[in-house]
Amino acid sequence: MSTLSTGKHLDRRTFLRGVGAAIALPLLDSMTPAFATTSAKQAPLRMALTYVPNGMIMADWTPTAEGAAYELSPTLASLARHQDDFLVLSGLTHNNGRALGDGAGDHARAAATFLTGVHPKKTAGADIHLGISMDQIAANALQDETPFSSLELTCGSDRLAGSCDSGYSCAYTNSVSWRSPQTPNPPERNPRHVFERLFGARNGTADDSTIERRRRYQKSIIDFVSEDTKSLMRGLGPTDRNKLDEYLYSVRKIEKRIEHAEKVSSDITHPDMNAPEGIPEEFAEYIRLMFDMQVLAFQTDQTRVITFMVEREGSDRSYKEVGVSDGHHELSHHQGDQEKIAKISTINRYHIDHFGYFLDQLKAVPDGDGTLLDHCMVVYGSGLSNGNAHHHHDLPVLSGGGGAGS
Repeated sequence: MSTLSTGKHLDRRTFLRGVGAAIALPLLDSMTPAFATTSAKQAPLRMALTYVPNGMIMADWTPTAEGAAYELSPTLASLARHQDDFLVLSGLTHNNGRALGDGAGDHARAAATFLTGVHPKKTAGADIHLGISMDQIAANALQDETPFSSLELTCGSDRLAGSCDSGYSCAYTNSVSWRSPQTPNPPERNPRHVFERLFGARNGTADDSTIERRRRYQKSIIDFVSEDTKSLMRGLGPTDRNKLDEYLYSVRKIEKRIEHAEKVSSDITHPDMNAPEGIPEEFAEYIRLMFDMQVLAFQTDQTRVITFMVEREGSDRSYKEVGVSDGHHELSHHQGDQEKIAKISTINRYHIDHFGYFLDQLKAVPDGDGTLLDHCMVVYGSGLSNGNAHHHHDLPVLSGGGGAGS
């Protein structure tokens, strides 16, 4: 276990340690001195940015009224329980997402400009050029506060080389986070890799032999830190013991879900031959697993900045679980076909339903004098509005969370 502070409280950076494991702790009562000032007790502010591709059916996205008592649109209806927790923003434009003389490639420009606001250089080679994204501005300011300055996640492709949209590099379609004009942050798509980065050794991962040892002996990462856990528990009060127990149970639940996905993917032939072992077969489980790990990363203050691409821009994923067997991108070019429009709306609602799950989880975790959602700024949106016409104006953007009162 990392050393405790010299005072009567537990250090916020305490880890439960074991071979190939270093599990950060959630915020416990014993981490705050009894007579601390209000500012010392205040929980940190976090930023979670979720991107969805191919635009929206805007008639089903945009509420028809303004003010606090507005009626939610069909796409947003499942967020009714969170209506007081978010705002729907209208009229936002990314002019630099437009062609500006560069011709086709709106999907690449949509993702590239979403957090940068910069027009990307049209190239499929190594000479990509964009700009630093807003998440990385925040990450740079907070880089000394947490083990990871930021996390970048996706349920989409991890391809960054080559051309993915009319002469634009795949780096533009597959990344919304850029740490410099020439350097995208490749998002991680494998839940196992995310888990090991958060809960493996402090270098950001456990080595392959340690992971294989856990599998062979059916050992959980919780087992590797059991001695530290017992030692810490003896010095905690009843409330903190309950908090720690619930937290470790959550970590183990996620670990079991990853193990199940790994077993299933090793037993069958996956239709996506590029999908690594550990990616769940069901998209609903996949996206919720990624959302759950974001919650744990915030809960343990591993990072305060996360970007999540639900899918890469231009994705042609199908969603058979909600009755849509056609590809998403193909459908987005509906040319007014009402059946295709209805299917796109179904996909839009399906994505927002999972985002509602994320808000549920953030709101369920106590954090300081409120919840994680109270101390988060969450953004959900797309770099296109009308996907059929590739519009870069009136973008669908939702901003939520309490923002720590800011």
